[in-house]
Amino acid sequence: MTPSAPPRILLAGGGSAGHVSPLLATAAQIRRRSPEAEVLVLGTAEGLEADLVPAAGFELVTIEKVPFPRRPDGAALRFPGRFAATLRRVRTLLREREIDVVAGFGGYVCPPAYLAAAAQRLPVVIHEANRRPGLANRLGARRAAAVLTAFDGSTLPGARRIGMPMREAVAHLDRAARREEAVTALGLDPARPVLLVTGGSLGAQRLNAAVADAAETFLADGAQILHITGRGKTEGLVERDGYRVLEYVSAMEDAYAAADLALTRSGAGTVSELTAVGLPAVLVPLPIGNGEQALNGEEVVAAGGALMIPDGEIDADRLRADVLPLLLDDARREAMAEAARVFGISDAAEQMADVVIGVARRA
Repeated sequence: MTPSAPPRILLAGGGSAGHVSPLLATAAQIRRRSPEAEVLVLGTAEGLEADLVPAAGFELVTIEKVPFPRRPDGAALRFPGRFAATLRRVRTLLREREIDVVAGFGGYVCPPAYLAAAAQRLPVVIHEANRRPGLANRLGARRAAAVLTAFDGSTLPGARRIGMPMREAVAHLDRAARREEAVTALGLDPARPVLLVTGGSLGAQRLNAAVADAAETFLADGAQILHITGRGKTEGLVERDGYRVLEYVSAMEDAYAAADLALTRSGAGTVSELTAVGLPAVLVPLPIGNGEQALNGEEVVAAGGALMIPDGEIDADRLRADVLPLLLDDARREAMAEAARVFGISDAAEQMADVVIGVARRA
């Protein structure tokens, strides 16, 4: 780009909230820091980005979802032709829109974005959310101008931890200042401790069942529960005084402000948000995939900001034995909150935006 030209930036990523959320947080900070910048998002028509990116006011260009084949079948035979066509489309996009830098957050759209950038000698910036990187970012990191991660210990070459880009309302949340207002707005009592339970937007049936079975004991001991079940997962759960059941909360900063302890899965975004706001947690890693959820939580557990319980051990008895005493122990929770805050990073979106803009201006 010429010195006077606005930076032209392509952000690639999508499919899941783990890719879309940090992408949008970074896009918002790029817009704040460089209002003249042209920001384009590359995604698919099937992922969350199809709704969330336009809703956030950014332009979305979609390409076909072409996953790398895992087994020798018909899809594997069709893959070379489909991938080549997608790669040509992305190369044309980069050329016609005069893109200066490609920033990738993982997902199916990133391999063609990284390869197209390499073919046109454009710099690439990568953000990897998980301790164990995915295939797309392992590919792109080989020639990236910068490799940024949410956690330490990444195997990607030249990786530097900046944390997880997240919405400003979460990243800079003052839980203590917001607690009473948030608890009251959610229909709970500010004088009683609150356990936040969430398995993410899709919910976690094992957590839901265990909490439902243990709820009466929690309430009898003076605790409260804010139970975010996931969409379509409220069947059989009965709200009562001190037990609030919701399918979904659009502003998670309200849930974090209301909570004194969280019982959650340990996706990269969740762990990063919990530590950024200083909310102690009991993490229950999802026992599928390549084990990244357990890895994501390891360091904050070692730092003293969270406990971890294997999925197979979560039931009502375990909640009564381990989670309820912690919820009622103010001193122990405060020590965990401080440890979480030390581990957490609240300005990752700002750091990511600065790196991307800087690379674009040097291109």
